[in-house]
Amino acid sequence: MNTNENENENEDEDEHTNGNGNGNGIPGIPRASGAAPISELLAAAAAQALPVVRGIGDDQLADRTPCAEYDVRALVNHLIHVLVNFQALAARKDVDFGTEPEYMVGDWRRRFGEETGALVTAWAAPGAEEGTAGAMNLPARTVGHMVLGDLTVHAWDLARATGQGFAPEPSVIEEILPALADMAPMARAGGVFGEPVPVAAGASAFDQVLAVTGRDPRWSR
Repeated sequence: MNTNENENENEDEDEHTNGNGNGNGIPGIPRASGAAPISELLAAAAAQALPVVRGIGDDQLADRTPCAEYDVRALVNHLIHVLVNFQALAARKDVDFGTEPEYMVGDWRRRFGEETGALVTAWAAPGAEEGTAGAMNLPARTVGHMVLGDLTVHAWDLARATGQGFAPEPSVIEEILPALADMAPMARAGGVFGEPVPVAAGASAFDQVLAVTGRDPRWSR
């Protein structure tokens, strides 16, 4: 989820985080009373990401993105892989972020839509937010925050790279800002986040999300 994507160095998820409660220094952010289920937040995030991916032109696939390691094609491929793996994590299955299959074949825009739908379904399953998930035994809701952050921030990356607008769902940003801030120190240590970018006092919550993950909200092509 970052400008320094190093999932192959992390056994699981876009492994960004730190904290307590599971024996490995990773924070667990329990679902607060009245908080929306991860599946509902993912559905909202997907609704904003889908038009961006569908709006990518074939002639833009080699364009650079705010993630320096990825061009547009590679970032879409990576994001589809994230969607596939976090479906498995919701079901407590093993995943491999070290090797990314080739997803950019056939109708990859349709594939992206199918995988976002499958992701929402996976996290809506009974028990998906309970207990722990992944090789690091993170609290399941923390794992949900990871993919929610990836889907939202990478959608912005792709929108900026291809000259599209992007307006995230406010409820999603409200949910992920404190979660990503808690994850940030270990995420940076693992090369998953870049160094934080200074933003002006009074910056929007989404600009703060971008900044904490190492992105400059003013980035342009």
